[in-house]
Amino acid sequence: MVEKNNIVWHQASVTKSDRQLLNKHKSCVLWLTGLSGSGKSSLANALDKRLFEMGVRSYVLDGDNIRHGLNKGLDFSKEDRKENIRRIGEVAKLFVDSGQIVSTAFISPFREDRSLVQSLFTEKEFIEIYVKCPLRICEQRDPKGLYRKARNGEIKEFTGIGSPYEEPINPNITVETDKFALNENVNSIISYLRSKDILSNY
Repeated sequence: MVEKNNIVWHQASVTKSDRQLLNKHKSCVLWLTGLSGSGKSSLANALDKRLFEMGVRSYVLDGDNIRHGLNKGLDFSKEDRKENIRRIGEVAKLFVDSGQIVSTAFISPFREDRSLVQSLFTEKEFIEIYVKCPLRICEQRDPKGLYRKARNGEIKEFTGIGSPYEEPINPNITVETDKFALNENVNSIISYLRSKDILSNY
């Protein structure tokens, strides 16, 4: 076991500010949270495509994709969900340090876990986006068939059915995917980023 006293932070020669200057935009994490089926992944990828077309350095960390690799060994117990979000927070921090805008599409159902991630960033670097959609609509969509399996008892502790989803109390942005088109919600987020001088040159 490695003692923490033997681990020393190595200061990089190229700073986050240097990278932001090169990219001509600030870096941040866009933390998309919401129920399964609310449209987080669709929104994150549509937003990423728009940013790419604008010439912005960006990337998407998607919940399912991350569980194919980095978080492959984690299940959906409360403890493993907590670890899942902790790891994603640390990876997102690396992307922000690299000067990029990173979008994360994770249910991240518990406020405590989201607050822990938020504490890794400065106030302007963490943007919580509540992808709001009623449970009944998410169940109707059910793109992966997960709600049906949860209702049949095939999936335990499924968010919204066997496990709670704690809505953000004061998110930076709320997008309602049952009321507005995908493109409209992307426009809302882009407008917010411009208003906060993250995309002041775009």
